[in-house]
Parts: sequence; C-alpha cells; structure tokens
Amino acid sequence: MINITFPDGAVRQYEEGSTSLDIAKSISEGLARKVLAAKVNGQVWDATRPIHSDAALKLLTWNDDEGKSTFWHSSAHLMAEAVESLFPGVKFWVGPPVENGFYYDMDLGDRKMNEEDLARLEKKMNELSKQSSSYVRKEISKKDAVKYFSDKGDEYKLDLLQGLNDGEITFYTQGNFTDLCRGPHVPNTGFIKAIKLTNIAGAYWKGDEKNKMLTRVYGVSFPSQKELDEHLHMLEEAKKRDHRKLGKELGIFTFDDDVGPGLPLWLPNGGIIIEELERLAKETEEAAEYKRVVTPHIGKESLYLTSGHLPYYQDSMYPPIELEGVKYYLKAMNCPHHHKIFAAEPRSYRDLPLRLAEYGTCYRYEQSGELFGLMRVRCLHMNDAHIYCSKEQFYEEFKAVNDMYLKYFKIFGIDKYVMRFSLHSVDKLGIKYVDEPKLWIETEQLVRDVLIKTNTPYVEVPDEAAFYGPKIDVQIWSAIGREFTLATNQVDFAQGRRFKLEFVTHDNKAETPLIIHRAPLGTHERFIGFLLEHYAGKLPLWLSPMQVKILPISDKFLDYGKTILQKLKKADIRADIDDRNEKIGKKIRDTELMKVPYMLVIGEKEMNEQKASVRRQGKGDLGAKLVDEFINEIKIELDERR
Repeated sequence: MINITFPDGAVRQYEEGSTSLDIAKSISEGLARKVLAAKVNGQVWDATRPIHSDAALKLLTWNDDEGKSTFWHSSAHLMAEAVESLFPGVKFWVGPPVENGFYYDMDLGDRKMNEEDLARLEKKMNELSKQSSSYVRKEISKKDAVKYFSDKGDEYKLDLLQGLNDGEITFYTQGNFTDLCRGPHVPNTGFIKAIKLTNIAGAYWKGDEKNKMLTRVYGVSFPSQKELDEHLHMLEEAKKRDHRKLGKELGIFTFDDDVGPGLPLWLPNGGIIIEELERLAKETEEAAEYKRVVTPHIGKESLYLTSGHLPYYQDSMYPPIELEGVKYYLKAMNCPHHHKIFAAEPRSYRDLPLRLAEYGTCYRYEQSGELFGLMRVRCLHMNDAHIYCSKEQFYEEFKAVNDMYLKYFKIFGIDKYVMRFSLHSVDKLGIKYVDEPKLWIETEQLVRDVLIKTNTPYVEVPDEAAFYGPKIDVQIWSAIGREFTLATNQVDFAQGRRFKLEFVTHDNKAETPLIIHRAPLGTHERFIGFLLEHYAGKLPLWLSPMQVKILPISDKFLDYGKTILQKLKKADIRADIDDRNEKIGKKIRDTELMKVPYMLVIGEKEMNEQKASVRRQGKGDLGAKLVDEFINEIKIELDERR
C-alpha cells in the first residue's frame, strides 16, 4: 500500500500502482469525469500514470491552470493527428499550449493551408475526439527514438532528440498519431468536446529567419460547446473594446514614427483623463498624509550603481548619455531620487512614517517586439510613492496601501482581483536577488502576515520578486473577464542600507528604515488602456473628456444653446455645442459614437420653458429638465465619482 496526501492534509492508503484517475474514482465518479491531469509531488503527471510510492497528490481539473495547459497540449496532438490524415507526409516541429489555446508548427512541404482547410481540420478533429482514443505514454531509448524518426525522415524531431538522453525520452500515442513528447496529457480525446481553429501564420524554424518558414496553426478548445461559445463571444467583445482602436476613435492618444515606438503622444482628450486621475490620486494621498515631491528625468551613473539598478536592470534602461566625462541615464524608476530626498536632512522616529509621492516620468527600453499600445511602452508616468517606516509601523503602512487599492477598485467598478505575492529564489541569491537570506525570509513573512490578517485574496509565486525585496503585483479583471496587471506594492530591505538611510530611534540609536514602493494606479498608460477596455470607451462622467454635448434642433436655438453652455462651464462641467447644420438624428448618433455621457437636445419647447431634453449614454431619453436642475444633479454625480 502507498500513502497519498491530499492538499487539505488528509492521508489515504491505496494499492501500489494506482493512478490518479483511480484515486479520483474512489472519491466520486463525478470527480473522475472532470480530472484532466494530476500534480504528483509537485510535478504534473498524466492522470492515468501509475503511482508506485508515497506521494502528495493534487487532482487537476479545468479550473486549474495546469489542467487547462494539459487540455490544450492534448488538443494540439489531436490537431496534429487530423493534419496528418489530411496532409500525408507532414512533419511536425513543436506544439505547445499557450495562454489561450494551443498551436503546432509544421512543414507541409510545397503545400499551402487555407481557411477552407481549417474548417476541414476542425471537422476531422471532432470526428477523432468522439473516438475517445487514450493518450498512451511510452518510455523509449534514445537509440530507438532516433531510429523511429530516421525511418520517417523527420529532421525536426531528430533535432529535438539531440538534446535528450536515455531516461528523458517519452512517446505519446493517441489513435494513429505518435509524437515525441514529455507530456502530460488528458486521459483520452473524448474530453475535448469543442474546438475552434483560429488562425494560420508563418513561423521560422527555431525562430531563426535564416531557417525554413513553417506553417503555424492556432486553435482553442474547451470541455463544452457552451464554454467555447462564451470564449468566442468574449474575443469579439475584446476586439470592440481594444484600447488601441478606442484610443484612436475617441482622440485620446497617438503614436508617431518620428517620435519613436512606445512613446505615446497624449491628445487633449487623453490629457483630461490624465488630469482627472492625478486629481483623484492627489486627493487620496493628501488625505493619507503623503508629501508630494518632484524629481529630474535623468540621474548620474553613480546613483543607479548605488541603488543596484544598473547591475540588475541595465538591459531595460536606455543607453547612457555622456557629458564632460560623466554618464547620465534616463530615469527608469523614481526610487533612487526619492531616497536622496529622504537623505537630504536628518530624520528621527518622529518623522516616520514618511510618505513621498510623485507622478514621475520614467523611461524603459522595452524590446520592440514587446511593445503593445499603452500596455507596454517606453515612456511611462507612474503614480509612484515610497513610504519610509520602522519595522513596528510596517503592518499598518502596508495594510493602508492595500486599503487604498480597495478604494480605487470600488471607484472603478473592479469586482475581481487577486494579489500576486512574488517571492525570491534561494538558488538565485547574489545573482538575481540581493544576497540577504535572513532578511528575505523575515520580510516575506511581514507581507504574508498582512495579507492573511486582512483576508486579502492572494497567491504566492516563487522567483518573481524585485531584486531588493518581495512584491505584490495586483491582478485585476475587466468587465469581460480579461486579466490585467494593474500595479505593484514592493517591500525593500536593501536600498535603505545601500543609500545609508537612517533615522534616530526613540532611544537615540541609528536604524535603517523599511521602504515600501507602491503605485496603486500603476502608470497612466497601462491604467488608461485598462479603463478604455473595461468601460468599452464609455468612461464614467467624471473621467469623460467631454461630459455634456448640447444639440440644437436647428440654428434658431443656437443662442439658447450657448447660454446653457456658459452655465455648464461656469459649473466646471466639460461641455460643447454641436452647431453643425445637420439633422438632430445625425447629431445624436455622432455624439453617441464619441461616448459622451449626456446630451441636451433643445428646440422651441425647451427654449420657452428654459429646459433641455436629457439623453444619457446607454439609457436613452430621460425627459425634459430645467437646466439648473440638471446641473445640480450631475454635480452630485461628479462629486461622488460614480
């Protein structure tokens, strides 16, 4: 008998050689039907693979990332079997799962694949999935593996085998398809019930443009047709909500080749959104007793050597500018400058916690292939701050930062979020991380205590910390379920000592403060990109560049419209008048396309009664209101940032 330990700590005994699927069946048949793979002693295995010794076991379903990955990997093999049946003689390179589906790279020889072929492949995959063929794992010697692929004349798999040794090689077979693969896979093809092949692309073998161009086919699959339909609907909705598309249509930002890639130009409408976000942040931070500072866009090499950013972060920084024998770098982060402000005068425990805030402009040299609209740029404006505190103050300060996140989530209607708690790796101390093992453990526990005691949802992720301390990346989900990394909250136990930062304690001793790096709204660029997609461009009233548009039915009512416009502007409401010689229907449609929250339609009746017919974006006609009454109502909406 072997002992199997489950995630809740329960231990049960099973016959040696039992599979994870056997164990799932012993719990319930319903569970067994959902199990896609299993994590055995931390490694993902086939659910059908025998277990021969005591093990910690986690059964993986569609709800687990590893379960999805296994499902999509198996779907790639199913697609390869379909391709092989329709394109005899095809040779395959690699077919991995990716974030939302799978792909397979293949050499079709002189043949080309088109959209009609995708439809044929989908049909064939559905036929094959219904056969419920088992995915069979077989360990094989390198000699036999080389012979198998040599006989097939498959140079691609032979190339993969070069880096493998005996004991590392496995084949997987389902139906009539066999592939070199380390697995794992779902129990059988019948688990794959809904399939959509989405795209055909070209991909150089090994990513090298000197090599042959292979055909890459992308796809996605789900355990049910309903889930696939929902996914495809989300993709269509995501296209409509793409911040790059909306940013252009709504006149928010642009890029220009002469300025440079990854360097957005904010148009007037974008400038207004930025100002409103800054106003929110400044009000919030002032209430929390932050002090505002301003720092330069460049710094000397010595500054970034002291901070440690040059050794650890240089690849993401712009090359230096050399003047009078001194190297200067464009600022990639605000922290070293803020540390110098802390050090500018003597500090005592009475000064702490000291919270320094800045909307600082930073420059990071992201790789060209990684640039993506506002989500990945080279110039970014950070809602940044650094909190200098004692160890005794850390809990309350870190909790206050998390509370600030929750306040912002409520304002922006963010219902789903999780804190991604990034830890160091012991094996990379002195290489990727500051070599202070005791401080790493102590500081990580400080953060963990806050998260646990405040019931904050979080997941721990190894080997993703900042080089100077653990961090939290805030993961949020938009209205259509797309995941974004919003901001970061980092703990720093290293830079205080690097910069010789000290404060005098109440018993007259010198002590180095703990430093919390935080940016609850992240950068303007990423956050505005998120908001455009979250709201589908229909920003809340307080954030909208244009809040009210006055639409006269004809030129006869322009003067009345202008008197309303002056009232709105006097009340600090962003408004304009559509004085074009167009029909009212077109004016309404054009205003709706620009996502303006309120429209005031005015004609003879409205002018005589000193009213306006009010239309609300997404709600239609709200009826006629006195202009002053309308102003008072939306002033309340603006003040509350609803």
